[in-house]
Amino acid sequence: MFLAACVQLCCTTDVERNLAMTEKLVRRAAKRGASLVATPENTAFLGPQFHKVEQAQSLDGPIAQRLARLASELGIHLLVGAIAERKVDESGTIDTSRCYNTSVMFGPAGERLASYRKMHLFDVDVPGGLTIRESDSIAPGEELVVAETALGKMGLSICYDLRFPELYRALVDRGAEMIAVPSAFTLTTGKDHWHALLRARAIETQTWVLAPAQWGTHDEEGKRKSYGHSVIIDPWGTIVADKGHGEGLCFAEIDLDRVAAARRAIPVGQHRRL
Repeated sequence: MFLAACVQLCCTTDVERNLAMTEKLVRRAAKRGASLVATPENTAFLGPQFHKVEQAQSLDGPIAQRLARLASELGIHLLVGAIAERKVDESGTIDTSRCYNTSVMFGPAGERLASYRKMHLFDVDVPGGLTIRESDSIAPGEELVVAETALGKMGLSICYDLRFPELYRALVDRGAEMIAVPSAFTLTTGKDHWHALLRARAIETQTWVLAPAQWGTHDEEGKRKSYGHSVIIDPWGTIVADKGHGEGLCFAEIDLDRVAAARRAIPVGQHRRL
């Protein structure tokens, strides 16, 4: 059993401010005893659109190194929900038109344990006039990732992935006991879909779900707003922690024995026909 924390942020185009707030909240979580801390999607940058490709860095770049050092200093597992990863082709040429939207799991020595590139891209016309075309600046990932950690096996996903349950079934088939869903869910979709989808994924997969989220207004024009409500959900589908509004943290004790108990009680994995 261990204590986990989800960080809730209100990021903007001010990268230094975003990272400073991230560090502040991660330190606060570690001081309270959290062994695993997860930050939301767009940890370093969020504006009217999701990303600026010219700001993308490698996973050994300054932003990743800064967060790796933080994990090492605090001796925690740190899941950086998503940062812009530079896309480089086989010849070593940097793609200046698109980057990856990438989660990174750091271990307590600051080592990179796993990384996951978001597979499903958010190309939508949201009711209320918000149009987002994530594929304009993001290239989709192609690989499923389950991070092997000393705390347990965590399946990695990002935000819009949440609407594709087949992804989560595949992560469980690869041994996931926990699922991470770092997000920047829009206010419009979040108020109707966020809790319902996350609870469904927890119930279907019988895993712990950790979903750190962005909250609030991210640009001066007020066009980009996120729902918040970072949550931790147990394998029965019960919400055990919900941050609600504002920047801050939510915490829960993670007991992986409850994964096994839920799977014994309702053995859906054995009953599958497809």
